[in-house]
Amino acid sequence: MEWDLLIVGAGPTGLACAIAAAQHGLRAVVIEKGCLVNSIFNYPTNMVFFTTSELLEIGGIPFPSALAKPTRLEALAYYRRAARHFDLDVRQYEKVESIAARQPERHGFQVTTSAGTYQAAAVVIATGYYDLPNTLGIPGEDLPHVFHYFREAHPFAGQRVTIIGGKNFAVETALDLYRHGARVTLVHRRAELGASIKYWVKPDIENRLKAGGIAARFSTQVREILPGKVRLTGPEGESEMAADFVFALTGYHPDFDFLRRAGVALDAQQRPVCDPASYETNVPGLYLGGVVVAGRNTSEIFIENGRFHGEVIVAHRLAQRAALDLV
Repeated sequence: MEWDLLIVGAGPTGLACAIAAAQHGLRAVVIEKGCLVNSIFNYPTNMVFFTTSELLEIGGIPFPSALAKPTRLEALAYYRRAARHFDLDVRQYEKVESIAARQPERHGFQVTTSAGTYQAAAVVIATGYYDLPNTLGIPGEDLPHVFHYFREAHPFAGQRVTIIGGKNFAVETALDLYRHGARVTLVHRRAELGASIKYWVKPDIENRLKAGGIAARFSTQVREILPGKVRLTGPEGESEMAADFVFALTGYHPDFDFLRRAGVALDAQQRPVCDPASYETNVPGLYLGGVVVAGRNTSEIFIENGRFHGEVIVAHRLAQRAALDLV
């Protein structure tokens, strides 16, 4: 069997691509190495979205929320419901290993996964960025008490916790840990916190810093992580600070190696080459969807705008098929 569209990644953008395909009569399959909306599942347990629920909707399915800002649990339930409503063919816990363009006379792609091989006329890579953290490249970063993700605060009550970073994820993690009894210190390489911090979080963290409930080391970098402590370089020179646990929350990036293996070219800023009008890459028939389009500039694309990429991609595929039928 040949699929009209094979979609790599079952996040909101991947699901939206599959819904758009189904609505236009295209046979689509979604391959996901984890669970449905795997990145959202791995968000902090008590996370609240920055945006309102209607801006997270896909396929015209209403997203009810008890509060103005939906929670992670509400989002998981919503995307499960959307996938069921459209009876999407989502192959979970199946990893895509390679995407190879077939011979020119055949067109399309052969996609090899951990479960087998697929033939597809076109492929969409909608893998997001949350699987790969931006590492610091410092000694001790791979120690067992160092984390690049945060789920919940309870295990760290009463512990000395260093958080590296100064944007939303780092700040929200610091507040959650503080409210569950951890002794928290933020270490940020810049002189102040990130400007994009959520408007309702900003006064909260500022008040905690002023009151001393959360400590902060600004214009400071962690140079080494050791069992029970970190070594810092800051305005006062070299120093050490006790740390039972370390959260290096310095952002994430797409899987550039996977894109390169599929033949996608990257520019000097590691932004994948694709047509902004169709999201087709330099490989004909191979598309990008969602935040992966922006490369390392992950703040450019969110669920709110990435959810529309599927409609653009499907429209382009339909136009190409119509053109071929006229030949």
